[in-house]
Amino acid sequence: MTVRRDFKEPARCRPDLVIGRDELFTSAHEQLTRGGSVLLHGPAGIGKSTVLRALAADYGDAARTVLRCSATESESHLPFLALADLFGLVLDEVADKLPSAQRTALESALTGRGESTLQRDGLALRLAVLSALRALAAVKPVLLVADDMQWLDSASAELLGFAARRLGDTPVQLLCAVRTEGQEYDRHLRASPPDTLAVRLNPLSPAQVSTLLDHRGYTDLPRSTVREIHRTSGGNPLFALELGRALGENPTPPRPGEPLPVPTSLRALVLSRLDMLSGEARRTLLVASAGARPTLALLHAAGRENAEAETAQAAALGLLATEPEGPAVRFAHPLISAALYAEAPAQERRAAHTALSTAASDPIERARHLALSTTGTDPQVAARLAEAAALARDRGAPSVAASLGLLAARHTPARQSAADDGPAPDERRLEAAEDAIIAGEVDLARDIAHEVLTRATAPAERVRAWMVVIEAAGQALGDVDAVYPQVLADAGDDPVLLAQVHYQLAWRGLVVQGDFAEAREQAAHAAELAARGGDRRNELMALALQASTETLMGHPDAPATIKRALKEPQDPYVACHHNGTGMARFRWLLMSDQLPEARSTITALLREARRRGMVESEVHFQRFLAETELRSGHCGRALDLARESLRLARDSGIGLGASAMLTSLAEASGGEVGRALELAREATGRAEEDGDQMYLSRALAALGHAQSVAGDAAGAVASLRRVRELEVGLGINDPARGRWQGDLAEALVRVGEPGEAQELIDVTRAHALRLGRESILAVLDRAEALVRAAQGDQEGALVRLTSVQDRFAKLGYGLEEARAAFAMARLRTRRPGPTSYDEAARLFRRCRALPWLRQVEAAGAQESAGTAATAAVPTPVPAFDALEGLASMERQVAALVMEGATNREIAARLFISVKTVEATLTRVYRKLGIRSRVDIVRLAAGRHAK
Repeated sequence: MTVRRDFKEPARCRPDLVIGRDELFTSAHEQLTRGGSVLLHGPAGIGKSTVLRALAADYGDAARTVLRCSATESESHLPFLALADLFGLVLDEVADKLPSAQRTALESALTGRGESTLQRDGLALRLAVLSALRALAAVKPVLLVADDMQWLDSASAELLGFAARRLGDTPVQLLCAVRTEGQEYDRHLRASPPDTLAVRLNPLSPAQVSTLLDHRGYTDLPRSTVREIHRTSGGNPLFALELGRALGENPTPPRPGEPLPVPTSLRALVLSRLDMLSGEARRTLLVASAGARPTLALLHAAGRENAEAETAQAAALGLLATEPEGPAVRFAHPLISAALYAEAPAQERRAAHTALSTAASDPIERARHLALSTTGTDPQVAARLAEAAALARDRGAPSVAASLGLLAARHTPARQSAADDGPAPDERRLEAAEDAIIAGEVDLARDIAHEVLTRATAPAERVRAWMVVIEAAGQALGDVDAVYPQVLADAGDDPVLLAQVHYQLAWRGLVVQGDFAEAREQAAHAAELAARGGDRRNELMALALQASTETLMGHPDAPATIKRALKEPQDPYVACHHNGTGMARFRWLLMSDQLPEARSTITALLREARRRGMVESEVHFQRFLAETELRSGHCGRALDLARESLRLARDSGIGLGASAMLTSLAEASGGEVGRALELAREATGRAEEDGDQMYLSRALAALGHAQSVAGDAAGAVASLRRVRELEVGLGINDPARGRWQGDLAEALVRVGEPGEAQELIDVTRAHALRLGRESILAVLDRAEALVRAAQGDQEGALVRLTSVQDRFAKLGYGLEEARAAFAMARLRTRRPGPTSYDEAARLFRRCRALPWLRQVEAAGAQESAGTAATAAVPTPVPAFDALEGLASMERQVAALVMEGATNREIAARLFISVKTVEATLTRVYRKLGIRSRVDIVRLAAGRHAK
């Protein structure tokens, strides 16, 4: 492809905005910082100039001399032009430092006076460029910034290459960008310094293209359109922006099944070689561009008899990619196909679709082509499209089903009277909207529903549309609060319609009001209404929600409700829905410590959701599988799953807060603690923005956990106290829901609040005993052991931790088992004699719990250093005999006071809180008959004076 030089990026492009290139930018910047050079390469429009400008702005500061050039295709025949751009402004600085012959040759080349050529003055010019760079570098380092090196005039390229190969240790670096269609950057690399790093810019991901479009102001595009922009642009940022601009300026969006409109600028960019094709070859390519998966066999079936020769001609011109291993006909870039289709007259497009409507072997493809070849309404075409949509739905392609459903609606005649048979256009539109919801295309679904509501009058149709609007809101149910009175009015007294409304009111109770009791009551009422109306699907959905709510509340009816929800007959859709009966059973298994059964259940649900193309369910099920693996101590596996869930959530715009929350927990256990804190704050912000009380507590619990792992006990206490307040208000009594109580208790011990920690442990233990939450009881016992240790009972604490570790091992909670071993190792360091962190390190290593393993290694290193110091310096002996009457902890505190340690230093050295130090000193004063720490020092001084 050839990009014209007058094809500029938008003027408001900021050079410091490098979207999706963080890792690449960092590696290039590090290379420059080390003194090396960088060669950026990639196809036209991929963003090389943007990265080049950002690197130059970030690295080319006032401490360097920066020389710049930017070549153009139209000027590439002019000799020495790039050289003049580079040295024109600094010639006066170096001229008097060059030998006469070199100076004359260089001035002649740069100014155009005289007739300097490489043939006549070759050696003098080569040496002049080398000497000029050395002279500049003698004053301060030099950075050469060259964009579009492929258009560098040959003379300048030769001279710069000569100098680059001979600079050696001279502080001259090159920062260059060159266009390449493949990997053919070698010749440019050979003309660069030996230490040059070649960095290829690859296409952006769908999420990165979405971010780019948002930054440029194209924020109103539906997510499905953004995905199509990514597909058509091939992830090329320049192409994506031009497509986004064309859509933003086009008042009429493309119809379902049609490609995106391609602006004239891009058509000219990629179709410059079309004029070299024969008319027949061009028509063959048009048929290929209209097909979903074109092959030579398909082209033959569509009447293109000379397809082989015509596609070979197109491949020779670079329009098609050669496929030696298969029959596929693939365009060199998706944009070529889109531009070719956009360029063709409407009549020729319809002819291509007509040919493909009989040639395609797949019934879905045949129906799509039939629709695109037909104008106006046609009930037979509409019926074919509706059948194809149902087939796509069964195949697990709800996005395709939504597109076909909209095509069916477009070809469905409007009803002339109530006696007309068959679905009305809006019925098919709403079915397409429901498919779009399943596919994660919530923007499209919402738009369809609002369009239908402008003209619908039938209660069932209006309620159905309102349900789509509510579902499309996701966790931000507060944004659609005004909908509920309207939909209740539309539902009237129809039990089936009312069941749907009360089901959504149950979710509102959870998410917006944060009232679990209200949610439970609404869900139970919805189940009763649905049963009365014979609507088994909605009855099961309501029972599943009631069961999940009761489980989280610790309600005694939860097991019975789950049994009711799992009774036959079941509905396959509900069984694998993320709020359905299968999910209710999984949540019960997970909270009941049945990890193997929970894993097999959620794995089966994830597999079925993927088969059906249920994007929202896939996002949630992948997250829940990650949570199951995390509890099992498989931190590496959990981290991979969580990151994939977050990527899918960002791509689809579904469940971002929940996925960020779980990924934070996974990062804190198996990845990077800094990233865990960042994600937890993101999840907290999203929940607060959405007004989602239910997930706000989960996000804050993740934040508190990350703060605890990071060593910020005070921050953890602040976050987790908020969680406690929220869950008391929500009515959540089952500690297995968020599992934050142990983290809060341990953090309270570290900040000197063992009394509050013990109170929390006692309250939580009562709920855990009532519900039979064995792993929670073990977590609480571990926290209580730390309370005992803080109060001086180390032996009792060690006995309890030994039991706790064994219980975690039996339950299959590998990470918690390792944490118990780590706590034991820390307590043993306070006792005389050798200790070891080897067991804790082994268990954390087995879990791939890297943040915890780093803590163990640091503690082990500190222990080794302390042992060495103890061997070199005799342990101080208490200075007065009265210390012999003190308890072990009291003697240690008193001895450290004699050494001059502050209360905070004593707390750090003994792994106790400052408040524990103060309480211990109070007992010491009472036993010794003194009033302050000063008296201890005086007594010690008097003893030494004797």
